[in-house]
Amino acid sequence: MEKVKLIPLQPDDREQFILDNQEAFNYGALEEFGRRDDHFEEEDQIISKETIERCIDDGEAYRIVCGDRKVGGIIVKTDGAHGELELLFVAPGEHSRGIGYAAWCEAEKLYPQVKVWETVTPYFETRNIHFYVNRCGFRIVEFYNSRHPMENEPDSDLDSQFPAGMFRFEKRMDE
Repeated sequence: MEKVKLIPLQPDDREQFILDNQEAFNYGALEEFGRRDDHFEEEDQIISKETIERCIDDGEAYRIVCGDRKVGGIIVKTDGAHGELELLFVAPGEHSRGIGYAAWCEAEKLYPQVKVWETVTPYFETRNIHFYVNRCGFRIVEFYNSRHPMENEPDSDLDSQFPAGMFRFEKRMDE
């Protein structure tokens, strides 16, 4: 595999980044696993344009580049020793090549000051759960659901979009 690089998202690539992200999330939720439930934030989209834009605006967005190809994207938000992996996606045609893991390793190198990383994923995204726990070294530390809502987003639409809940993952860099 060619070396994976993280390149800061350019303003003229923003719209395509959003579309590529939606395609990857839709693939993971619908095509790979079949339509189980309609966990849509907006019509026919697992993740809304608004959500992605908010993540881009509040964090640091990067294109995942392999050779000369844009193969995905990642958005992180950091505050001192704390980091949040907001979004990570790899183009469906590039899955199972180690690109997501290589991109995550590059993100860790970009932010050596971060000692604790967090992220969340829906309970049914078994591919994501495997990736975060078995490949990247995260641990499941919390399960959000209607009886245990996210502390910082108690009024979120979590219950309607993911009624069976989401896992919160944490990776401590000193372990």
